[in-house]
Amino acid sequence: MENEAGRCEISELKQVEGEASCSSRKGKLIFFYEWNIKLAWKGMVKESGAKHKGLIEIPSLSEENEVDDTEVNVSKKKGDGDILKDLMKTTGTAKVREALGEYLKALKTEFTTGMILPTKAVATQELPVERKLTENTLQVQASPVALGVRIPTVALHLTELFDTTVEQLYSIFTVKDLVQKFSKSPAVLEAEKGGKFQMFDGNITGEYVELLTNKKIIMKWRCRNWPEEHYATVALNFVPAPGQTELQLDCKGVPVCKEENTKFCWQKQHFEEIKGLLQLTTQNA
Repeated sequence: MENEAGRCEISELKQVEGEASCSSRKGKLIFFYEWNIKLAWKGMVKESGAKHKGLIEIPSLSEENEVDDTEVNVSKKKGDGDILKDLMKTTGTAKVREALGEYLKALKTEFTTGMILPTKAVATQELPVERKLTENTLQVQASPVALGVRIPTVALHLTELFDTTVEQLYSIFTVKDLVQKFSKSPAVLEAEKGGKFQMFDGNITGEYVELLTNKKIIMKWRCRNWPEEHYATVALNFVPAPGQTELQLDCKGVPVCKEENTKFCWQKQHFEEIKGLLQLTTQNA
């Protein structure tokens, strides 16, 4: 934050206490969160060069208030420097609220990726799916794991049968229009070796490593809320079966804490949606 009188910056995240949770109830996602956050700031008066420090306290970031109404308290250590405090109370407070808004946006998009959502057939049933985000997890997300840090990972192996040909199933993973139909969202697709892809509004990204037409796809694959620059290796093998195609998925390098979410993502957001698309295609035919 800077004006003609001085310059300030947030220097430290001193405290994060609380939790957030997301539940699926009767076909709707319900969010609950309450956080107590303390930040340190420092600044310098341009005319004199004097330096000052202070705190920003957010006693209650919760779903009960809009971000613009969230209480943000700015304080300064003893001495002069009220010019800097005023800068933090105006521009600084606005920037803090902007950052809180980005967190809430991420909570409602990235954090829910892979949740089991009800299908039309069970839309009236209550699905007690709940995920919680503790203060420790928030701090990890606020400071992504540095490159080179070893991340505990697991491998997944899933198989699924589809009532379609190998050629049709392979095309669903490599043709942009078909990817957009089963994902129900915009996609970017370059189905060639070294080509990039982006799905589910950017929540899934990666790169094609190898493509053997109608036989195998190998790709680097990640969710947006994984540690920065960390990718799993996904191999899709398309195996012909009488009247069907068996899809064999091997996924290596999944962060341990994201194992269940990744399973849900493939089983619910990929496999089930692809079967729905194939059924619709058959009916139209």
